Amino acid sequence: MISWKNLDTLSAYGKLKALKGRVNLVEAMAGENGAKRVAQYAAPMAGGLQFNYAARPVDDEVLDALAALADEAELTDKFAALYNGEVINTGEKRLVLHQLTRGQLGDDVVADGVNKRDFYVSQQMKAAAFARKVHAGEIANAKGEKFTTVVQIGIGGSDLGPRAMYLALEQWARQNGAFRMEAKFISNVDPDDAAAVLKSIDVSRALFVLVSKSGTTLETLTNESFVKDALKNAGLDPSKHMVAVTSETSPLAQSSDYLAAFFMDDYIGGRYSSTSCVGGVVLSLAFGPEVFERFLNGAHEADVTAKNPDLLKNPAMLDALIGVYERNVLGWPATAVLPYSQALSRFPAHLQQLDMESNGKSVNRFGEGISYVTGPVIFGEPGTNGQHSFYQLLHQGTDIVPLQFVGFKKNQAGMDVVIQGSTSQQKLCANVAAQIMAFACGKKDDNPNKAFAGGRPSSIIVGEQLTPEALGALLAHFENKVMFQGFCWNVNSFDQEGVQLGKVLAKRVLAHDTDGALKAYSDLLGI
Repeated sequence: MISWKNLDTLSAYGKLKALKGRVNLVEAMAGENGAKRVAQYAAPMAGGLQFNYAARPVDDEVLDALAALADEAELTDKFAALYNGEVINTGEKRLVLHQLTRGQLGDDVVADGVNKRDFYVSQQMKAAAFARKVHAGEIANAKGEKFTTVVQIGIGGSDLGPRAMYLALEQWARQNGAFRMEAKFISNVDPDDAAAVLKSIDVSRALFVLVSKSGTTLETLTNESFVKDALKNAGLDPSKHMVAVTSETSPLAQSSDYLAAFFMDDYIGGRYSSTSCVGGVVLSLAFGPEVFERFLNGAHEADVTAKNPDLLKNPAMLDALIGVYERNVLGWPATAVLPYSQALSRFPAHLQQLDMESNGKSVNRFGEGISYVTGPVIFGEPGTNGQHSFYQLLHQGTDIVPLQFVGFKKNQAGMDVVIQGSTSQQKLCANVAAQIMAFACGKKDDNPNKAFAGGRPSSIIVGEQLTPEALGALLAHFENKVMFQGFCWNVNSFDQEGVQLGKVLAKRVLAHDTDGALKAYSDLLGI
């Protein structure tokens, strides 16, 4: 029987706090000591990736304390409870089953009289069959022309994850003969967003994927109406250009307004839904179902690795616990995600939602207030762009911000050029290596403006190339990292009540049911 306890009640946490400041990163990463750490503090990941944490503020004693914390917090058992179908989402009294979309990890999970793995597979097969018919021209527009563009309409988890995954694989797919259809995304209720997409495509050859679990999401339904108007104005039948991804009980499920409907359920949260039909339909249309399956395989391999009770062989748990040490013991308030891959340009935005919507909580899973900090602020940009933006603060600002680099030895496009003795890819990778050491060791200078204190921690996830398997593994790594941190903090990482209040007030504004400052702001905005 697992027990759910607040972090500050665990004896291992008290022992961890006694190790605060034990590692001097400047000294640890200098010279041969640094070289030994790079070789020692590394863990293989799924998808051919490696998690290297040599430049994080840990040593063997800190790692032993983190392992003790993992044991006392029963992280492995809690993960097993999750994938075996216990009610882990206490706020909404729901199971948490996104791992089942990419493979079985434990017992059969039967809910609502349905084997949930079988259900998710059936929807994936349905999406794959639909995509193949579209690619073959069996499902086409009124003129019999093939659809050339797929447009996803959704917001939050229905947009951020699938958009990030599409952009991550677009160049790879083009290079490897897997590119089938261009994908676009409409998310913002701002009409400029939908208008910009619609003006950039041939709507007569576009297929629109409406994603709304409830079928009632205001922004999504507003954008659906916007798109339907555009189709009608072009003399087209919207029902021949739209499919829905929704729940079986939503008003969209059996509607004749759609060519097809693909189903999800309440056991998969939006920010965890990229491996469900929320991501599966658009990615299968864009790249083919075989590529989506490879993506799922990478994620499943990472989930299997996350089951390992040995902390040093479980990179997601290890990353999570080092993050807890940095957040709760060392007091660092934010984490920067810095992919040195243009393909991952929207990955930090996805992780913002994944992490901050999951663990941005101030009550525990029982609704009781907690007295320690929880989820950090997440932000980031791809390198090397970020170096010319916010790295100034990261290097010389008053706050220490842990950094999570991601890098690959090879690019996706198969194109490069040699300038001044090195390729663009080599220059990109040189910048990653240089930044890790610059942050860790700093630089002494008599001019204070040119002095770098160092001691700025980072880790790097590195791989050969960003492939579908590597992307799936990368996604699942961070999903599992967030989960393990939520378990440590004893918060419910799977609800998001914080997004609801603003929606309620917005409905009041639109109904002109306002007074006081709310009315004043409504008037200011011309509503």
